[in-house]
Amino acid sequence: MRRKIFAFIAGVAFVGLISGKASAASHVVQKGDSLWSISQSYGTSVNQLKALNNLNGDLIYPNQQLHIPAESKTENQDQTYKVVKGDSLWKISNKYGVSVADLKAWNNLSSDMIYPGQSLAVKKGAAPAPAPDQAANSQAVQQSNPAPQAPAEPAEKPAPAPAPVQKEAQPASSGNEVSGREMTVTATAYTAYCNGCSGVTATGIDLRANPGLKVIAVDPSVIPLGSKVYVEGYGTAVAGDTGGAIKGNKIDIFMPNKGDATKFGRKTIKIKLLN
Repeated sequence: MRRKIFAFIAGVAFVGLISGKASAASHVVQKGDSLWSISQSYGTSVNQLKALNNLNGDLIYPNQQLHIPAESKTENQDQTYKVVKGDSLWKISNKYGVSVADLKAWNNLSSDMIYPGQSLAVKKGAAPAPAPDQAANSQAVQQSNPAPQAPAEPAEKPAPAPAPVQKEAQPASSGNEVSGREMTVTATAYTAYCNGCSGVTATGIDLRANPGLKVIAVDPSVIPLGSKVYVEGYGTAVAGDTGGAIKGNKIDIFMPNKGDATKFGRKTIKIKLLN
């Protein structure tokens, strides 16, 4: 009998050890969080989060506790910080006891603008970690490398219409990623499941198959289709769609969740054309 009790306790300890290795951290879901934004904050993938937390879909809710894969932690975690929605340089500088000027100098930033998913050095000499490749997780964002390098890819024949770029930028480089012409626009939001919608944009992007993409509908006479646009409170998106009511300085922001799109309403916001 004593042997059986001892074996049971040892088994429980062994399972606890395995469980501790599988998930050494947790995250309490905040309003506005998504699996994609949480994966960016912890350097993991949406698929890993879903597998570890037994999620069948992408739906999460405020105050829900999610387990974070232990391997998502990096060796220089205390030297870099992953920007999340609502952050500012001032807020991050207070958190780490440094100045805004230091953060801008260490990260080659020419302005105070930062964006969710960006990796920042918070100690002198620390190199910001490159962002994870979201294309591998089918959650790509519409960003490209900020400055063209020496020809590393073969030249392609010009296409009649610009194709959406689905390769994520490496955020920390020259600090000019969000430089460009600034505009004030009226913004609304839409989903891929509205009445009569096919879910496919004017440039051929299937939003139902790729709900993690950041896409806006624009007036092509104001913002050319295929342009990269930084949208205040949303992030860097591609101008990949049009709409009959989208004329002049108006944009329509794609959101995968119908409830979020409805709550967004109509707002006046600032955007920057990156190319």
